[in-house]
Parts: sequence; structure tokens; C-alpha cells
Amino acid sequence: MPVPTHPLAMTLAELKTALSGDPEQLLQLRLPGGDPVPVSFHITEVGQVTKDFIDCGGTRRTVTTCQLQAWVGPDDDHRIHAGKLLGILRKGAPLFGSEDIPVEIEYEHGLISQYPVSSIGMVEGALVFSLTTKHTDCLAKELCVPRGTVPAMFAKAFAKPASCCGPGGCD
Repeated sequence: MPVPTHPLAMTLAELKTALSGDPEQLLQLRLPGGDPVPVSFHITEVGQVTKDFIDCGGTRRTVTTCQLQAWVGPDDDHRIHAGKLLGILRKGAPLFGSEDIPVEIEYEHGLISQYPVSSIGMVEGALVFSLTTKHTDCLAKELCVPRGTVPAMFAKAFAKPASCCGPGGCD
């Protein structure tokens, strides 16, 4: 069973469309807090990442993403442009069964993290990728969250009563 993707994540098809407008357009990355990634970043990998797992309710699930690794090298004069990234994506095309998968940027900023691309827009003459955060979630809330422990503000997300677990939740 597929897992819902990040609600704001841009798909590979949407990314390719955004890049195809002007191949000479420079690219920038903005981290979730608004801080920019140094403009001398390189895209060093393109890949399809598939995660198969069993959630805490026993349901098998799969998540597939297009992951682009951004690395900041020592060459401060380096700048990546839309045409270059589009070429990298074309080389990686045989990896993807579908272009309807979310795109994430893997970047090391203290820790190696994956950031979904939420949007791309023109800012000061560059295509700026706005990155957002990922969050953990219980995918079997109806089975694993003990009744009576959910704050009122989250009640809709936990609407079904617990049926398999005792008062302590699932083991």
C-alpha cells in the first residue's frame, strides 16, 4: 500500500517542466527556515529511493521518491543552471518508472537530511527551490493510539477507536 506523500512535495514531472523554460537560468536552494544553500552547490547524484516497510499496524507500505544530492564544493565560482539539472535528470530517467513521484533534495547542513521540494519560483533572477521539512507519523493511528490520550486539536486525525491495543498502545 503506498504511503501518502508530503502534501506540498513537487513531482519529478513538475520539476522538469519548471526547468525547461530557460536552460541558462541559475538555480538556488532555500532551506525550510529560509536560509540559502551556498550558490556553488553541485547536484552530485540523482536516484530513485524506494522504502518498503511494515507500519505499526502491520500494513506493508512503499514510498518512492526522486532524490537529488546537493553538495557544496570548494569552487566558489561554480553555478548550476536549469539546463544542467535537466540534463542530469535525463541521464537518470531510466531509473524512474514514473515521473509522478515527489522530489527531495538531500543536503548536509550539520546532518544529512532530505527535504521535499515544495515549490520553485523566480527570485532576483534565479529559480529558487523552496525546501520543506519531513515529519514522522503513525500510519495506523486507528489501531495504535490509546483512546482518551489524544489532545482535542488532533481529534480528527485519531477519529477511529483503538481496537488492537491496550491502554499503552501497540507494542
